[in-house]
Amino acid sequence: MDVATTVTEVRARVRDWRAAGLRVALVPTMGNLHAGHLSLLAAARYRADRVIASVFVNPLQFGPAEDFAAYPRTLAEDEGLLAEAHCDLLFAPTVEQIYPDGGAQSTLITVRDLASVLCGQFRPGHFDGVATVVAKLFNIVAPDVAVFGEKDFQQYIIIRRMTSDLMLPVEIVGAPTVRAPDGLALSSRNRYLSPEERAIAPAIHRALQAAVKRLDEGDRNFLGIESAGWQALAVAGLRPDYFAVRDANDLQPPRLTSQELVVLTAARLGSARLIDNLRLPLARP
Repeated sequence: MDVATTVTEVRARVRDWRAAGLRVALVPTMGNLHAGHLSLLAAARYRADRVIASVFVNPLQFGPAEDFAAYPRTLAEDEGLLAEAHCDLLFAPTVEQIYPDGGAQSTLITVRDLASVLCGQFRPGHFDGVATVVAKLFNIVAPDVAVFGEKDFQQYIIIRRMTSDLMLPVEIVGAPTVRAPDGLALSSRNRYLSPEERAIAPAIHRALQAAVKRLDEGDRNFLGIESAGWQALAVAGLRPDYFAVRDANDLQPPRLTSQELVVLTAARLGSARLIDNLRLPLARP
């Protein structure tokens, strides 16, 4: 595996691959990699001849009181894991490479409606930062396909919409959430949890499962399902930001034409903010 730290290096490598007629995939990450990230690499490898993984902790998607400075940075370990996963190129730019004006960014991408609900309500500006940096990465790499984890379901939907709206020639692929044996979704922020908090955290998955079971049995009391999920998390010792049932296509409240539902939640436990979701396709006559 090669390592590039500049935009020029990445573009030169992709240009060579293109000249050879090769298909290129991108897996954007913020590093501190785990088995969930490696599943994205596997999905990318299945769909392309060459795979680029980016490791970049994006300051634009962190709010003033959030954990940008403390976010775990483990580049040496990440490099080893990516090499073992048969990544072809690691792109590990500095902030100055992505934001040449020292972090100032006059142009932002806002995906209206999708970016202001759910996590967007509690993290204003977060998804503008995500959409903007992903658009930059797409312009740098010009991939044929990009793979995102479905654990960050709102992010996945936003990137999919941005790519469609801007007519970017990139196929967006969502990869299923990877979980620990007790159901907790793998996340870099799980390392913030104390042993006691880690024992509580699987309550998130249990609450989602209970909600999906009710929906699958035909219960359409969405407010009641949301309230029950919220209460289950609170009783377990978590502090929910939201527990919501939405249309999986556009994150709006469910309607008669919805073909798939998603139950999403974000909850705080100690210093960690954990997100997760489960989806439910609806049988059509």
